[in-house]
Amino acid sequence: MVMNMGRDAEQGVVELAFEPVAGDFAGALRERRRFNRAGRISKAALVLLAVAWVLVAAAAVSGGDADWFLLVYLPLLALLLLCVPRLQARRLMKVVGRNGVHHVTVTDAGISMTTDNSTASANWAAQPRYRETRDAFLTFSDDKNATCFTVLPKRALRNPADADRLRKILDRNLTRA
Repeated sequence: MVMNMGRDAEQGVVELAFEPVAGDFAGALRERRRFNRAGRISKAALVLLAVAWVLVAAAAVSGGDADWFLLVYLPLLALLLLCVPRLQARRLMKVVGRNGVHHVTVTDAGISMTTDNSTASANWAAQPRYRETRDAFLTFSDDKNATCFTVLPKRALRNPADADRLRKILDRNLTRA
């Protein structure tokens, strides 16, 4: 990944090269759940599970008839709901992992990605929202479930200045989700 810093910096180009890991996708899926419909349903389900468990536990403590099945399986169901992004990420890695190293170029026009097996590009209209986390920049489509997303891990940047340049490109072209 060789780039002419002077020319690229003037043109607002940031290049990344990385091999994806499951944590990249788990982080993206967790962030996506913060604002999509499935995430809202999941939060409501967790609240309902917690309320149901507290009621069953209160009945057991007060000497009433306790349903031990619910006392055991409600927390397990809640744990499963919390693990969904990690489980989905592992499934994504089975597909994405075969593509090898990802080379991504981010410009004011959009994102271009080349792997060992494929090439793809998207303009900003395709994914007009983004979030920044401690580990990555994430772009999302604007449909209600944010079905399409791109992960730009910060570890793939050559230096800290690239993160600032990437943030400026995203701020110019996208809205924060």
